[in-house]
Amino acid sequence: MLEKVSYSARPPGALGRSSGASLVGRRREREVLERLLQSAASGESGVLVVLGEPGVGKTALLDFAIEAAARFRTVRTTGIESEVELPFAATQQLCAPILERRQGLPAPQRLALEVAFGLADGPAPNAFLVGLAILGLLAEAATDRPLLCVVDDAQWLDRASAAALSIVARRLTAENVVLLVAARELGATFAGLPELTVRGLGRTEARTLLETVLSAPVDGQVLDRVVVETGGNPLALLELPRGLSPAQLAGGFGLPAAVPLHASIEERFIRWFAALPTDARRLVLLAAADPTGDAALIWRAAEHLGIGEPAALAAESEGLVVFSEAITFRHPLVRSAVYRVAGADERSEAHRAIAVSIDPSVDPDRRAWHRSQGATMPDEDVASDLERSATRAQARGGVAAAAAFLERSSALTPDPARRAGRALAAAHARQQAGGLDDALTLVASAEAGPLDTFQRAQAEVLKARILFASERGRDAPVLLLAAAKRLESLDPGRAREVYLDALTAALFAGRLAGDYDARRVARAVRDAPPASTAARPVDLLLEGLAVLITDGHAAGKPILRRAVDAFQGDRIGSEDPLRWLWVAGRTAGFIWDYESWDSLTAKQVRAAREVGAIAELPLALSTRVGVKIFGGDLRAAAALVDESDVLASAIDSRVVPPYGRLSVTAFRGREHDLLEMLRTSTADFIARGEGLGLTLAQWVTAAMHNGFGRYGEAFTAASEATQNPRELWFSSFGLFELIEAASRSGRTRQAAEALGVLLESTDASGTPWALGVEARSRALLQDGDAAEALYRQAIERLEPTRLQLDLARSHLLYGEWLRRERRRVDARLELRVAHEMFADFGMDAFAERARTELEATGEHARKRTVDTLEQLTPQEAQIKRLAALGNTNREIAAQLFISPSTVEYHLRKAFRKLDVSSRTQLGRRLP
Repeated sequence: MLEKVSYSARPPGALGRSSGASLVGRRREREVLERLLQSAASGESGVLVVLGEPGVGKTALLDFAIEAAARFRTVRTTGIESEVELPFAATQQLCAPILERRQGLPAPQRLALEVAFGLADGPAPNAFLVGLAILGLLAEAATDRPLLCVVDDAQWLDRASAAALSIVARRLTAENVVLLVAARELGATFAGLPELTVRGLGRTEARTLLETVLSAPVDGQVLDRVVVETGGNPLALLELPRGLSPAQLAGGFGLPAAVPLHASIEERFIRWFAALPTDARRLVLLAAADPTGDAALIWRAAEHLGIGEPAALAAESEGLVVFSEAITFRHPLVRSAVYRVAGADERSEAHRAIAVSIDPSVDPDRRAWHRSQGATMPDEDVASDLERSATRAQARGGVAAAAAFLERSSALTPDPARRAGRALAAAHARQQAGGLDDALTLVASAEAGPLDTFQRAQAEVLKARILFASERGRDAPVLLLAAAKRLESLDPGRAREVYLDALTAALFAGRLAGDYDARRVARAVRDAPPASTAARPVDLLLEGLAVLITDGHAAGKPILRRAVDAFQGDRIGSEDPLRWLWVAGRTAGFIWDYESWDSLTAKQVRAAREVGAIAELPLALSTRVGVKIFGGDLRAAAALVDESDVLASAIDSRVVPPYGRLSVTAFRGREHDLLEMLRTSTADFIARGEGLGLTLAQWVTAAMHNGFGRYGEAFTAASEATQNPRELWFSSFGLFELIEAASRSGRTRQAAEALGVLLESTDASGTPWALGVEARSRALLQDGDAAEALYRQAIERLEPTRLQLDLARSHLLYGEWLRRERRRVDARLELRVAHEMFADFGMDAFAERARTELEATGEHARKRTVDTLEQLTPQEAQIKRLAALGNTNREIAAQLFISPSTVEYHLRKAFRKLDVSSRTQLGRRLP
């Protein structure tokens, strides 16, 4: 067997010279990096995405940062094109030097990291949870001195690593960590982060660099032409003169034509590669086919092909590659150019040689991948090997890698039925990984094969769920309904779950649903076979919603009450909390059960956080925003919206409706901001066919106008929100806005009609919330003693609850009624309470309405001073609350998906703003 060897036969400076030379004229870029490092050295964190075309000097700048960060601990990783489907390959390389610090992580994060890196067995971790673990690991490693993390060639990161690093980048705050990411283009993964675009050198700097590699003087006009042709790209300036004679350079002959720069450079690398002897080319191709740089592996493969040591001498003599303990190419473009120019047979030969040289007990997945790349025709043995790799990848949380393994496995499967089944499995994995378009392509491939009846039903379900996840519009209900019907005879339990998907999709489509509206889907549910076993929570939820839609509130709400209670209990299966809790929570709000709305949405958020289910959390947090608004805690609602937006930006796997942001903005009374948001959101809702979004937008608009006392505008918006009273969830809230606006604008008939619809809902519920809102709404249409009795009844119903918003509105309306009755003293008491409550909530429109009414009674309302609590950012306010409740920094960090250092940073800021020095004092400042 050949020994690992190291040669120095290349020309002096042939490799690595461009790195330092590329810093010529990079003063601005160096200063940016130096400032970033200085901020980290002083206790903060920083992120910078360095962008630029191949050869422009990104790697040189990263090397400069490493040299400048002499006092930092440094970890580094590089994306490899052929490793894009191997889960966590890049992050494992990044974290390897500091993995001993993982013992300081919370247990769920530590296990997720160990499973992802193959250090432990366990349930498949979500990429988000791994990202949090990596964030914590970096923070732990930076406790004694700052940490510099360098990620090069990020465009070739494997998907799991890219997702995890995106999460890290967006949550670094005060960990003493600098993250530098270099990429050719800014993709969605790192969009929105600070950028530094590296461009070609200016004329003077480019000529200076070019002259360092010329063997003889060249005319200035020729130098300028070279600079123009290369765009000042440092790598091109260094490589272009190579291979041209002094005469060709001096006269300008042999300069490249106007082709893409990287193509021109690659073409030169290809020419040098083609000039090598046959065995040298085969050896370089072996190195290009495996990105690990493992020289021992490549020499074993070379021995298998009968390639000797002289091949390495020949390859190094051209300066394309260095064979030492780790194989290094002159530039990443060399690797890609060599691999691409090789013939298909040559690449297959290289992969097969590498595959047989890998110990299957050490790295079975890499061996399987190389076997698959070396296969030239279907091979069940290779396909089965890939399927086993997919199972292992899934267990490590690498769903993208599992999809890649299964997709290739399908392509290599000889049997048509098995091939179609593997394509369908690959489609499921692609959907889980967020690759919705790729998943649809794979479903189409599976459907082209001989799927059995159950598999075809699965394919239909998958297509429909992908459509609903990506659009939440009018097209999903019909597809989900058809899929549910197909499943009825095959798997009744699964069919009912898909029926609930269909009904939920129809409710989202609302008034824009077309032929397949909620009523039609509900009738189909009523006609479907009942649950064959004891009713599960999901079965009760489905039945209750269907009965309510078809037969009315009185028939449906008792079943929904049982469903909500069942979701509160212990009978929930392992998948139910994340799959259905948001529907159960919204349903609790719809049947006027505030406590269950609160507890179920909190349970959903808690369950999603515990397992790191990032895809579920944005919707879970958004669903909980309404709980906080009706509880009068607008600051907490805003914090949930901010957290939801941050998480949504990290996944790009589904549409997360802007319901929470619209609601918070409206109840704050920020009219300009709301109108700006509505212009975009309304167009999006209509384009997608998402009628529920329109209903919410019109409801919160009506609430804002009622807050300002603009009852005509409120009536218009509320009328639109309630045009379909069977559109669940937000239309009920629109009803009491409509009653208030109509009664205050002289539209008594419309107010009475709306009250009749509201009573159907509230009478069937009978909760304190329902009865309080009902009494307040009745009072608006009464006079004299009857009105006063109803206002008092509303306050008495609501006062023992946590429904602070409706209580404050009841005080306001009662106070306004008393003022009109000329009972100024009594009115002042109610209006003063309302004003103080709305001011405390941060609901400026309603607070101003209460202040105006109060002053009309002759009492001057004290101007509200700026509350220091309002100076806190939503995240600071959230951390303050958790700290005041006794949570440690680590516990807060685990709940909010940030590092303990970030918690400490925000707590210090909150302490300064609130002028407190302890958590006990902090607790006393809770509203």
